[in-house]
Amino acid sequence: MTVEVTQHEQTPLWRNATFLKWLAQIVALLGVTAFFIILASQAVENFNRSGISFGFDWLSDPTGVDIREGIDTKPNSGARALAVGVVNTLRVTVSGIFAATILGIVIGIGRLSNNWIVNKISTIYIETIRNIPLLVQMFFWSAIAITLPDLTVDDVGDYWFKASNRGFALAWIFPSGGFWPWLTIVIAGIFVGRYVARWQRRIQEDTGRRTYPATAWFLTVVVFGVIGWFAWPLLGFLSPVLHGIATFVDAIPAIVFVILIAIAAIGSAVWWIRSFFEARRTPAGFGKLTDDDWFRLIFAGVSGVVIAGLAFVIGGFTIDTIAGDTATVAELLRTVVSNFFDWLGRSFDPSLQVGAPLDPQKAEVVVRGAGFVNYGTSGQVVSVPFFAVWFGVTLYTAAFIAEIVRGGVLAVPKGQTEASQAVGLTRSQLLRLVILPQAFRIIMPPIGNQYLNLFKNTSLGIGVAYADIVAVGITILNQTGQSLPVVMVWMAFFLTGSLLISAIVNYYNRRMMLVER
Repeated sequence: MTVEVTQHEQTPLWRNATFLKWLAQIVALLGVTAFFIILASQAVENFNRSGISFGFDWLSDPTGVDIREGIDTKPNSGARALAVGVVNTLRVTVSGIFAATILGIVIGIGRLSNNWIVNKISTIYIETIRNIPLLVQMFFWSAIAITLPDLTVDDVGDYWFKASNRGFALAWIFPSGGFWPWLTIVIAGIFVGRYVARWQRRIQEDTGRRTYPATAWFLTVVVFGVIGWFAWPLLGFLSPVLHGIATFVDAIPAIVFVILIAIAAIGSAVWWIRSFFEARRTPAGFGKLTDDDWFRLIFAGVSGVVIAGLAFVIGGFTIDTIAGDTATVAELLRTVVSNFFDWLGRSFDPSLQVGAPLDPQKAEVVVRGAGFVNYGTSGQVVSVPFFAVWFGVTLYTAAFIAEIVRGGVLAVPKGQTEASQAVGLTRSQLLRLVILPQAFRIIMPPIGNQYLNLFKNTSLGIGVAYADIVAVGITILNQTGQSLPVVMVWMAFFLTGSLLISAIVNYYNRRMMLVER
C-alpha cells in the first residue's frame, strides 16, 4: 500500500495570526512613541518661538513665595516648595483613605441593617453625597467653616479643642526626645507580638482551649512600649554606627548608586520573568506559552534594560544646588542617603535628645504683633482649606465605598449567614468572622479604584485655596513660565502615587485570594 504525504503550504505572513498580532503590537508601540516625539519636538519649537526656556533650573532657584501651611511655609527653592505641596497632598490622601474606609464600611453595613432608622440614614447619606459634585461639597464645607466666629482677645488661652473661622485647633501628641529609638522598640514588639499571637492560635487549634491571640499581640506591644519608654537610651550605641554608615555612604563614588539602581531594575525584570515561568509550571513541565505571554516576557526584559540605561543617563545630569554649586543627580542621591543616616544617628544620640518620647500639647490661642489674635504653635491646627478638602474627599469616597461594601456583603451566599446563626454566633461575630472576610475578597479591587479616585481628587483642593502640589505648582508656573516642566512633575507624582496605591491593593488582594487546588 502506498502512503501519500501531502505537503502543506506555509501560511502567508498576511494571514499568519501570530505575525499579525506581533505586528499590531509593535506598530502600536511605535505609533505611540512617534506621537510623543512629535509632541515633544513641537513643544520645544513653541518654547523657542516664544523665547521661553525649557528646563528644571527653577527647582534650585529661590521661589520668593510663602505657602499657607505645610512643613515649610517659606521654602527656599522650587524643589522645596513642591515637597511642601507633596506632603500636603499625602496628608489628605493617607488620612482620608483610612477614614473613608472605616466610614464606608460602617455606612455600607448600616444600609443592610434591620433597624429602620439606621437603614434610612445610611441610604440618605449615600444618595445625597455621591450625587453632589465633589468640588461643590468642598465649597460647602469651606463656607461652613468661615461662618464660625472670629478669634478675639477673650479667647486667649489653652484648649483641648477650639473652632473659629481661622480653622480648628486641638490637642495633639508630637514626637519628642528619644521618639525614634522608642519607636524602634515598639516595632520590635509588633513583630514579637505576631509570634505570640501565632503561638496562641496554635494552642487553640491543638487543644481546643480558647485563647486570645489579638489580646496577646496587643499586650505584647504595650509591654514593649512601656519598657522602651524608659529603656530607649540603651539604643544610644547605634548612634556612632549610623554616623559611620553616613560617612561610609558619603565616601562611595556616586556612580555606585547608579549601578545599584541598574542592577535592581534588571534583577526585578529577571525575578518577574522567573515568577512568570514558575506560575505556569505543571507536573509535566512548563505549559505552552501564548503569543501574549511571550510579549509580556519580552516587554519585562526590555523594560528592565531600558530603566537601567535611563539610570545611567539621568544619573549624569547636572543640577544647580541651592548653595550655588553644581552636582549630578547621582551625587545628590548619595547626599540624600548620607544625610538620612546622619539624621538617624542624631536621633539615637541620648545626649542630643531630651524629654519623653512623646510630648502631648494642648492647643493655644495667642496674641501676635499689634493685637493680632491667632492660634499658637502648640497643638494641631487644621486650616479651613484642609478641613474642606479632607471632609469633601473623605465623605464623597466613603459613599462609594459603602455601596461597594453593601454589594460585597450581599454577594456572600445566604447559607453562610444561616449556618452562623445556627451555631449561635451573634450579629457582630457573624459580620466580623464570617461575612466580612469573604466579602473583602470581592470588594478589594473596586475599593482600590476608589482609593485612586480619592488620591487624584485632592487636586480639586485648588478650588478652596489648599496648598497641595497642584496649587504650589501653579504658583511656580506663574513665576517662572515653565508650564510644561511643572505639568510633567505633576504627572510623575500622580502616576507614581497611583501605581504605589495599586501595588498595595493588589498585594492585599492576592493575600486574600482563595488558594485552589
